[in-house]
Amino acid sequence: MANVLANGTGSRMVEHWPALLGAALWIAMLVTVVVRFRDSRRLDSYPATISSEIPLVSVVIPARNEAHNITRCLTSVLTSGYPKFEVIVMDDHSTDGTGAIAERIGAEDAAVHGGVSRVRVMTAAALPSGWFGKQWACHCGAQIARGDLLCFTDADTWHSPELLTRSVNALRMRGAALFTVASHQEMESFWEKVLQPFVFAILLVRYGGLEGMSRSLNPYAKIANGQFMLITRAAYAHSGGHEAVKSHVAEDLRMAQRFASLRLPAHMVLARDHMRTRMYTSLGEIRRGWGKNVYAAGRDAIPLNAVTRRILPWIFPLPPLVPLVPIVFALLGWLGVLGPGALIFGAIGCVANLLFWLAAYAYSRLNPLWGLLYPVAAVMIAWIFAEAAWRGNRVAWRGRDYVSESAP
Repeated sequence: MANVLANGTGSRMVEHWPALLGAALWIAMLVTVVVRFRDSRRLDSYPATISSEIPLVSVVIPARNEAHNITRCLTSVLTSGYPKFEVIVMDDHSTDGTGAIAERIGAEDAAVHGGVSRVRVMTAAALPSGWFGKQWACHCGAQIARGDLLCFTDADTWHSPELLTRSVNALRMRGAALFTVASHQEMESFWEKVLQPFVFAILLVRYGGLEGMSRSLNPYAKIANGQFMLITRAAYAHSGGHEAVKSHVAEDLRMAQRFASLRLPAHMVLARDHMRTRMYTSLGEIRRGWGKNVYAAGRDAIPLNAVTRRILPWIFPLPPLVPLVPIVFALLGWLGVLGPGALIFGAIGCVANLLFWLAAYAYSRLNPLWGLLYPVAAVMIAWIFAEAAWRGNRVAWRGRDYVSESAP
């Protein structure tokens, strides 16, 4: 009897080996994603004190209608323990009082520091044709900056007192020309918690570990985070600065690629305990925010030719749906549309998926049970990707309409 059972089990294993092999490959794919990401260094591994000569850092904050964010950002920057920095708030023709709030904070800072404020609030010149507003504001800020190091940071960020010091040390110790960090993403509303971790997981799959990305000389393997970029003045000038990427919606991505093409080292590390960002606060903001970036920037992230440029809009929404493959196979197997092998592959793949997404959402500092909603996230993000592909290179943001160029 034992031999009969063993032979029966063995024959079923042989019969379903394609399903088991497929499940093994699916698991291997998920494990590879995790292993690649582990090749990422943390900002905490760099010292929080400056022991050698101290370069002046010019912190440039481009701000357009950021009244709801500028207080938190600016006050956190001013708590920096770095001993030598200036802050330039470049008001990009705000209509909500952003500039006035920044000026008040600057005046308060001056009162504490003997009448000398570390903050200058400037209004950007009229936006020239062919420029995106953020790039123009950063460019204008860089023109009046006095520092040997230029730090560009977004108004929706929070900085720890050690962020700037550790970043300067990391840039110098790594020999980087551009240094950027991956921050903690704050998520409070339902759709933020469902969608944001999923998007960042897609980026993880695309770019892998940050150390591998930093070491790579391939421009298409590079990425930067425009929420915080620390750049040497010499490298900024040599690369053409923001003027060289003035008409690209994802200026940070293109800047990192340009640095790579010029053999200027561009590095990124994890700084989740030293910088926080709340990018979007609602489903509408997520749609508009990722919608403006994802397709126009996605074209820059892969080499394209005449054929792939034509088919890209049609296939662009598909990658977010890949995690649903085991669910589809399991459902078709259960309904009898496909054979039992599909059910086996689907069941194993679904369990592996669930473990992966529970861990991914937990890493985002959320209750891991949010990971149960990854199928909802997949469909919603695919929809946002499809909308973005339909719009193509047309971008609308903060009351302005742009046409985003793509990389050559």
